[in-house]
Amino acid sequence: MADLDLLTQSLARNVRRWRTERGFTLDTLAARAGVSRGMLIQIEQARTNPSIGTVVKIGDALGISVTTLLDYEQGPKVRVVPADQAVRLWHTEGGSYNRLLAGTEAPGPLELWDWKLMPGEHSDADPHPAGTVELVHVTAGELTLEVDGVRHAVPAGASATFEADAPHTYGNEGDVPTRMVMAVSVPPVR
Repeated sequence: MADLDLLTQSLARNVRRWRTERGFTLDTLAARAGVSRGMLIQIEQARTNPSIGTVVKIGDALGISVTTLLDYEQGPKVRVVPADQAVRLWHTEGGSYNRLLAGTEAPGPLELWDWKLMPGEHSDADPHPAGTVELVHVTAGELTLEVDGVRHAVPAGASATFEADAPHTYGNEGDVPTRMVMAVSVPPVR
């Protein structure tokens, strides 16, 4: 089975499983996630490959990580994710991308990401649930981090943390690629 087919099947199974575990109807999850009921039906029937934004919204609404939504096996207490199994969820023709390196539930979703932003490119993010925190560490170039309309320069070697329940953008206004590692902690659904 191809990687994309495996992810599509895993997403279908896991959305259905976690929706049922939370006691959410399709309509309830659609309203919480801000996606259509029809989209959820297509996802649960493995008939579509939704955007990363849609997957993040569903994970946030269910209170679980993207990693958990895409996990295709029940892992042991220690889970080693080989480099070739990191999941690229966003990319541009210019060479920018993000990769989900690993994730867990602790007690809410906790994710570790690897990002590359090419000069002049950016990625906008919708607000996450209240209490969500992001940590970024820039390893090369300079990140222009905009949170709720306020811009912050984060140079190589520096780190930043912010409450991610406001609109935010990761951008590269420099002349060289920006590389960063990011951790996202989402509170559990109550």
